[in-house]
Amino acid sequence: MSGSLPFYQKHHRHYDRGYRSREAQSAVSQYQQTSSTYSSQSKSSSKGIAASFTALDESSLSPLTKRAKPTYLAMDKENQIIGYVVPIYRGSQEYASGLSDTEEARLKGSSGYMARRGLFSSAMEMERSEHHTSRRSVMRESAERISLTKRIHDNEEYHKRMNEDNLMHTPEFVIKPRSHTVWEKQCVRLHCTVSGWPEPRVVWYKNNVSIDPMANPGKYKLESKYNVHSLEINRCDFDDTAQYRVSAMNSKGELSAFASVVVKRFKGEVDESLPVPSQQKANSRSDGWACEYGITFETHVVDKFGVSFGREGETLSLGCTVVIYPNLQRYKPEIEWFRDDKLLTPSKWIQTHWSGDQATLTLTHLNKEDEGLYTLRVTTKSGYETHSAYVFVRDADAEVEGAPGSPLDVVCQDANKDYIIISWKQPAVDGGSAILGYFVDRCEVGTTNWIQCNDTPVKFARYPVTGLVEGRSYIFRVRAVNKTGMSHPSRVSLPAAAMDPADRARKGTSAPWTGQIIVTEEEPAEGVVPSKPCELTITEATRNYVVLSWKPPGEKGHEGIMYYVEKCVAGSDSWQRVNTEIPVKSPRFALFDLAEGKSYSFRVRACNSAGVGEPSEPTEPTTVGDKLDIPAAPGRVVPTRNTDTSVVVSWEASKDAKELIGYYIESSLVGKNQWEPCNNKPVKGKRFICHGLTTEESYVFRVRALNAAGLSDFSQESEAIKVKAAIGGGIPHASPAPPFGITVLECERDSMVLAWKQPAFIGGADITGYFVDYREVVGGVPGKWHEANIKSVSERAYRVSELKENMDYQFQVRAANMAGVGIPSAPSEVFRCEEWTIAVPGPPHDLQALEVRKTSLTLLWKPPVYQGRDEVNGYYVDIKEAAAGIEAWRGVNEKACTSRYLKVSNLKEGETYVFRVRAQNKAGVSKPSEATEPVLADTKPGTKDMVVDVDDDGVVSLVFECSLMTPDSKFVWSKNYEEMTENPRMTIETKGGKSRAIFNNLDVEDIGIYSCIVTHTDGASGSYALTEEGVKELLKVSHDHKFPIIPLKTELAVELQEKGRVRFWLQAEKISANGKVEYVFNDNVISQGEKYKMNFDKNTGVIEMFMDSLSNQDEGTYTFQLQDGKATNQSSLVLIGDVFKQLQKEAEFQRKEWTRKQGPHFVEYLSYEVTPDCIVRLRCKVGNMKKDSVALWYKDGREIKANEKLDFSEGVLNLEIAQRTGAAAGDDSVWKKLKISRKDSGVYETIVKDDRGKDTSKLNLTDQGFKDLMNQVFSVIANSSTPLKIQSTEEGIRLYTFVNYYNDELHVTWKYKDSAIAFSDRIKSGVVGEQLWLQISEPTEKDKGKYAIEFFDGKGGLQRTVELAGQAFDDAFAEFQRLKAAAIAERNRARVAGGLPDVVTIQEGKALNLTCNISGDPLPEVTWLKNDREMVSDDHYLLKFESGKFASFTITQVNTADSGKYSILVKNKYGTESGEFTLKVTESLGDIGGSSYLTDADGNVVIGQPPPKAATPKPSKTPTPKTPTPQTPKAQTPTPQTPTPAPATPTPPTPTPTPEVPDSSAPPTPSGTPTPGDGPKKKVVEKKKVIKRKDSVGLKSPGGSREGTPNTTPCTTPLPPED
Repeated sequence: MSGSLPFYQKHHRHYDRGYRSREAQSAVSQYQQTSSTYSSQSKSSSKGIAASFTALDESSLSPLTKRAKPTYLAMDKENQIIGYVVPIYRGSQEYASGLSDTEEARLKGSSGYMARRGLFSSAMEMERSEHHTSRRSVMRESAERISLTKRIHDNEEYHKRMNEDNLMHTPEFVIKPRSHTVWEKQCVRLHCTVSGWPEPRVVWYKNNVSIDPMANPGKYKLESKYNVHSLEINRCDFDDTAQYRVSAMNSKGELSAFASVVVKRFKGEVDESLPVPSQQKANSRSDGWACEYGITFETHVVDKFGVSFGREGETLSLGCTVVIYPNLQRYKPEIEWFRDDKLLTPSKWIQTHWSGDQATLTLTHLNKEDEGLYTLRVTTKSGYETHSAYVFVRDADAEVEGAPGSPLDVVCQDANKDYIIISWKQPAVDGGSAILGYFVDRCEVGTTNWIQCNDTPVKFARYPVTGLVEGRSYIFRVRAVNKTGMSHPSRVSLPAAAMDPADRARKGTSAPWTGQIIVTEEEPAEGVVPSKPCELTITEATRNYVVLSWKPPGEKGHEGIMYYVEKCVAGSDSWQRVNTEIPVKSPRFALFDLAEGKSYSFRVRACNSAGVGEPSEPTEPTTVGDKLDIPAAPGRVVPTRNTDTSVVVSWEASKDAKELIGYYIESSLVGKNQWEPCNNKPVKGKRFICHGLTTEESYVFRVRALNAAGLSDFSQESEAIKVKAAIGGGIPHASPAPPFGITVLECERDSMVLAWKQPAFIGGADITGYFVDYREVVGGVPGKWHEANIKSVSERAYRVSELKENMDYQFQVRAANMAGVGIPSAPSEVFRCEEWTIAVPGPPHDLQALEVRKTSLTLLWKPPVYQGRDEVNGYYVDIKEAAAGIEAWRGVNEKACTSRYLKVSNLKEGETYVFRVRAQNKAGVSKPSEATEPVLADTKPGTKDMVVDVDDDGVVSLVFECSLMTPDSKFVWSKNYEEMTENPRMTIETKGGKSRAIFNNLDVEDIGIYSCIVTHTDGASGSYALTEEGVKELLKVSHDHKFPIIPLKTELAVELQEKGRVRFWLQAEKISANGKVEYVFNDNVISQGEKYKMNFDKNTGVIEMFMDSLSNQDEGTYTFQLQDGKATNQSSLVLIGDVFKQLQKEAEFQRKEWTRKQGPHFVEYLSYEVTPDCIVRLRCKVGNMKKDSVALWYKDGREIKANEKLDFSEGVLNLEIAQRTGAAAGDDSVWKKLKISRKDSGVYETIVKDDRGKDTSKLNLTDQGFKDLMNQVFSVIANSSTPLKIQSTEEGIRLYTFVNYYNDELHVTWKYKDSAIAFSDRIKSGVVGEQLWLQISEPTEKDKGKYAIEFFDGKGGLQRTVELAGQAFDDAFAEFQRLKAAAIAERNRARVAGGLPDVVTIQEGKALNLTCNISGDPLPEVTWLKNDREMVSDDHYLLKFESGKFASFTITQVNTADSGKYSILVKNKYGTESGEFTLKVTESLGDIGGSSYLTDADGNVVIGQPPPKAATPKPSKTPTPKTPTPQTPKAQTPTPQTPTPAPATPTPPTPTPTPEVPDSSAPPTPSGTPTPGDGPKKKVVEKKKVIKRKDSVGLKSPGGSREGTPNTTPCTTPLPPED
């Protein structure tokens, strides 16, 4: 097509239609008009047929244009003119008509055929009448006539069968595409042949997605010629493994054919070579012959770029000069650039340029992604040439020193409408501290607003970015952070759109529409609910997200389907829908916000308008977390010498590493431990070339692996390797003994270059030159010798000219010196004089072995004379034992060395070796040189190595000594093994057997290998490699020698001594007796005097200066200047500003301290301590006391009188803080240690004094000071607490602990299951004495758990815990139930409360009335007994039980028969109790006026008093009935029984409970425990004895007495702990 032609061809004369005749132009114009008219009419009548014809452009309609291309111009496949072709008509339809079958068929459809026929006939007659002188015009017109005749005939035949049905038919595949299996990086071509009418339109698909060659330039190439259609896939990779479909469509229908392509990879190491370009023409032969041009192109890449180093942000250009022979005008080769075998395309980061002979690649803004192996490939019709070199990109300088390097290769790994998963690679440089994580930033395309996506750093190198706007595109970047700071941001990613992958696929390229709907087997039926999806898998799982993927269901329904994702916690059947609002369209989904550590299962449902389908099979339970582990450290690291600036490092791969990204390599100089990265972009192989190393330095290497989880540990360090270029050596002597070893180095048609070896013996003088003779050899018969040179040659190589081509020659050589010309050598082999045309170079020559030692030597050689096709670019050295056979030859260096010398190491002492050298160029490796003479690996006696020397004046020189010199021997110095004749940078001085090469001005220009050979010796030689580091070290040593300094052990320092005396001092390591010191203050020399005292100890090197005090005028700089001969040194100390003021203040303090210590003083000032018994003791330590020294204590300015004498034997004063007790009130001499309280806060002061002076020490125990003291007291209390114990009571369960000492201000917290307890009526706490308790009333199962009491001490506090659960709870609860039941029984059993005396004495005839209180629930049964026999109420004995409370016993008239033992028995279901009395009847004494009696305190009836009404009944003494015991009656006056009053003696104050514990919660007191107010102890014991019962519990309620018992003071005595 003309639209695809280059601009220079559009204006070419053969592409211009101006050459046509006027008639032809007119005919074409009319033809086009009629064709257009016909097309418009045909479109309405023929429906879809016209679409095939009207879609053609001008060039496809014109028969002349189509004829011109194949008829007259020879063109390549890129429409470039390569020559002319004269048409030869052989009856071929295309050559006859100039049209293809398809084009011809289109033309036959024209209804204006007859009009055109007449028009073209007229045109042909007119052309015959014209006279044309141009042969080319005649040929062109003849072709047109033949074409038109053929076309007219064909059109006529076409119209005859215009109405036949078989004219139009569906496409058919004559040849279908076939499947292929190829290796990775190879090219593959799929082709097919299609027939059909109208001409089918062919579209290629990959996995049902149409292939667009423009979307992947260079990847796909589509061709369609002569119904043969092909798809070419260039440089296949794994992604190209797919099913390919070719679809042929026309108006009659569609047909498809399928083929599969499988791409495989070698199991071994990936081949780094680039594939053959697809653009290389198929018709180019293997020898490079380009058939189109009839020539062979030769391509040479010169001025090549080498290994390059750049830094992030810089611009780097790579370029090569390309020479192509022959140089055709307008011919442009194909220039391609690759990075790591991937084709580079121009972008904002990459620019390429071709100037005709210069190919340039410019990296406009370097990033670490740009690091890699760059390759230039120049492709011509005859083949291609490549050149490669590595580019290293270092990190840019960090904004904050110590910040890490920037991440790299930020990629949008997965994109959906609400998230995009970003991945990146970790940097090689962490800045010296571990990377804490990464921050991801996003920016909407079209804006410059960067937004940070994560608030906290993420360590995993993948992160899901959410919160995106659907349909918008974003770019991303990543920053690394460590404890020092933030890195630079990475290079931004490619834009990624936040949309559903299904929507993105639909918006891409699609198959062209053919005008009709094609129903296939895959078209689903309507109204079908989709079936369940299949093959649901978890493709990726991290702690942040989980990615699911599945395959669509087989039955999809009548429209597109969408999906719902559901999750379920492992172990449950509760499925929860994740995307409840909007279903997803693509079979891939990422879930977020999952709980880390939990296990989930997932399933998917498909849905459409018909409904929601069945769920898929659930996945196996998956625990949320990072499934990817950090790889293990790589294995053994082995460095191998490469060049003078590079080393090949290989290592063992990390074992079991998953999703490995690559490796980072680091290097360090031996002993420095300063590691530098060798690569900033991970390498995937197990071998890497580390460039940029320093020659002659020794390095160690280490490697670590990385994947998305992080970087592994470093491998073990490799063995040290020295980076150095190959080094050579030389051979010694001759006397005109004959030379030997004649060889040919180069041969041309009329000349030959010879080389030979130096004679083994040179005679008495040096060899001055050589003479060469030659002779012809004809038929094996040698001729006469002829001189080749009249003048001697000094080199051991010579070109013999004027020889005859293809003639055989022999040569001999003679050596000459001052004594004359030696005998000739033996004739050489027969050499034929014929020109060498081999591509490889000739052999090197003139090998010499120098610096022979027992394990090494240096081999030198000269380059080959014959270079071959290309220049020599390296050498290989071979070695073998002299006695071994030729099969023992082995290489010394694996990598070709570029220098012409090599140091051969690792020789076996005492072994004899021979060496040879081979040269190398691009074409290959040459034949080996002649072997050297055998060399013994031995260090000869007297051999010395070259050493470097620095004299006292700092002059640096190299020194070589030789003890085996002869009178004719000379020292010959060389640099890099090239003799130094005149070197302005060095001066050679030789004296005796020592030669010195002096550096005039040592600098980096002097870096190199210096060697020295001693002539007329048996190979005495030595060398010294001067490196950049060595130059720096020598310059430092030179400076130290030139300007020596006195070394110091310590710099000038200051210290304070007694009385505030100031001492300035320093110490020199060594100083002679002639050493001097000058003391300088503020640039003024000071000397010994009243203010300054100096001391200089030359034996120890200590220099001192003393000052008694410091005044404001002494602020400034102090300097000690030392001099010892030529050596000097000084040290200064700056005392200004705050430094001086602080020193002056400390000196003044020391002086005052010294004054204070002259009298009694405090060695240790007043402080306090708390003893384990919670005694607060104030203490201080005094010194310099005497007998009359006194110590006084004060609190808040008031003197305290201590209760003990001061004891100065140990110099310690103590005072225990105490307060007065009630018993000691008003008595200053009596103190009692009690609880410390806020009353004890204050300022305590101690004064010690005598006639020499006094000293004071204060201790502030107010506010914070008192708080700190109390906190220490609380700490002691807490530590004294006993473990929590469990006790059961009738109310519930009690937890308690004892402390040695309790203080009211102690703050404790009771906790249940680590939470503070909220107290209520059921749960209470309190304190009794030193017991702290927690009462749980009516405990239940909910009260089980861990209980703790926490003591607050101002710091961490202390906890005591107990586990009230399990057996402990069961036992305590059972005991509580038992005690509760016993308490109920004791509380409700039948009782006789009082009213019965022990003995009643009454006169006969009197009336007796006794009343007692009865209690019990249920109401007891009352029975009266007389002499253990039940009594019945009658007129004599009146027995009454009134109101359920009062039982009365009345004898209406007592007689002597009533004497006896009476008892009352009360009984209910909880128990029985009795009361008894003895009645004694005496003779009548007359009426004493009373009939009711009360008993006194001893139980005797008091006669003559009325019966009590308000008196409190006396409790029964014993609950069990006993046999009456007669007692002696007591004649006491009856008095009412009243409660015992409280004693008059003051009672000590009861401890106040903590504020949060109510008073009512005071613990119950055990029965029988004495309480304040109970009266004398004896009485209590008697009462205890009376009320004790086997089936009763003697516990009292904490709120007061039980019913019928007198109230007592609440008990504060603690319960005894259970055993």
